[in-house]
Amino acid sequence: MSATPPANRRRRSGARAVGATAVLVASALALSGCVQSQRTESGNGGGSVNSTFVFAASSDPKTLDPAFASDGESFRVSRQVFEGLVGTKPGTADPAPLLAESWKTSADGLTNTFELKKGVKFQDGTAFNAAAVCANFDRWYNFKGIQQSENLAYYYTSLFKGYKDKPQNAVYKSCTASGDNQATVTLAKPFAGFIASLSLPAFGMQSPTAMQKYSANTVAGTADSPQLSEYAKGHPVGTGPYKLDKWDVGQQIELSSYDGYWGDKGQVKKIIFRVIDDANARRQALESGSIDGYDLVAPADTQSLKNKGMKVIQRDPFNILYLGFNQAKKELKDVRVRQAIAYAIDKDALVKQTLPEGTKVANQFVPESVNGYNKDVTTYPTDKNKAKELLKEAGYPNGFTIDFNYPTNVSRPYMPTPEQTFTNLSAQLAEVGIKVNPKPLKWSPDYLDKVQGTADHGIHLLGWTGDYNDTDNFVGVFFGHEKPEFGFTNQSLFDELTKARGVSKLEQQTPLYEKINDDIMKYVPGIPLAHPAPSLGFASRVESYPASPVQDEVFNEIKLTS
Repeated sequence: MSATPPANRRRRSGARAVGATAVLVASALALSGCVQSQRTESGNGGGSVNSTFVFAASSDPKTLDPAFASDGESFRVSRQVFEGLVGTKPGTADPAPLLAESWKTSADGLTNTFELKKGVKFQDGTAFNAAAVCANFDRWYNFKGIQQSENLAYYYTSLFKGYKDKPQNAVYKSCTASGDNQATVTLAKPFAGFIASLSLPAFGMQSPTAMQKYSANTVAGTADSPQLSEYAKGHPVGTGPYKLDKWDVGQQIELSSYDGYWGDKGQVKKIIFRVIDDANARRQALESGSIDGYDLVAPADTQSLKNKGMKVIQRDPFNILYLGFNQAKKELKDVRVRQAIAYAIDKDALVKQTLPEGTKVANQFVPESVNGYNKDVTTYPTDKNKAKELLKEAGYPNGFTIDFNYPTNVSRPYMPTPEQTFTNLSAQLAEVGIKVNPKPLKWSPDYLDKVQGTADHGIHLLGWTGDYNDTDNFVGVFFGHEKPEFGFTNQSLFDELTKARGVSKLEQQTPLYEKINDDIMKYVPGIPLAHPAPSLGFASRVESYPASPVQDEVFNEIKLTS
């Protein structure tokens, strides 16, 4: 998931934080009896396994229409209700067949023909077929007005670039149905990540019947404050293993097993996503037995949960935590200063002292599993003396003072404890004479707005969780065009990334990205720090959970013991 979409979290401090947490914990404990009642009512299907699964969400989803979603909580629900043409191989970020059993891509990368799974129906009884596939593609392409804004169609806008009313920028051209079971999608320009991108929940297949009946395309309000359609608030219809029962905003979402599902229905027959917006309250709810699991376990809580008989499961790292440089600041314009900061940082110490077990040190802006990862990339091993020499050459023999922006009261998969990361890095920079002005801000909207939308910031902490396995989804996002976050124009780099994005053959694309990754590290627009391993916590009755590096986790695959 991207760093850009806002997370609905609030900053709390002092006694108010304790009080708020206490209320949340008390509420979670009070709900325990209600949870047990709901589990009993749902039944065990004649077996011994309790078939209701309660998962703590950090917030409500933004919307139940995945085409207009970009946040993790929306996508967690979407993955239960909707399926795409393409899924992921279990435990990886690599594309795999889902509603499309196979596909063929033309040599020029422009024509993609999908052979569809037969006999699949949407949860409202509508047949899933090639016409439905084309209806979805044409729906996205025909978005208008505020529907095209990044606050709504974030992923389509980011990846497909243009719409029917702006065809000069568009990647998509047309979709043709050949009978019921074959759909051909034609692109206007090559997009090497096209197939992999279809694994995103934003491109899940939705019932054309339900979208029309409940006015899915009727979006009111403004781009900054859109009003959800009737469909997005209460009538999402996909082909997935679960269907929506009800959404009590601010409280919980309830899903139940879809009887007509084409695949394995699994042990979990009812899902409750309970909203608990405080991390400590989520942990205590798990310990009390009122929930079965939650995401983003704090590193400090991992061993404590294990000691109490809970299970902690790690996702494989598919993300990047970085220290960004805003070259609009005079000191940071000088590459020698940026190199000096790189030499000043001891990444091993940072990982050991502040990040969860399983975290890997980063030496470039892509994980090792992504195409174009360069084993011979330019690196900056810790060397305090080298850092001081470079600062002296740049005209700062006594160092300098710079703003250090970091978020507070938030936990992200790539940045579980930003305050600790800030403290650790600040101390390391002080050793070479670089002093920092701490600039803490609450995550959303303040921090993201300042760092990503203005020039009023210095060095800063941010990161990215990959959406699918494609190099452009990392370095293209960061450095594909001019951005206020980094404050530089490097047309040569921009052109290199545009060229690589359009190369359809992997063997031709790989050396391009290997060079790009090395060019980036020579230019040093920021410092890749680590690939943290996010953790989930579960009750002891969870025998296995389908942990995915891109969070492609569908609950019919959960195995329970009681």
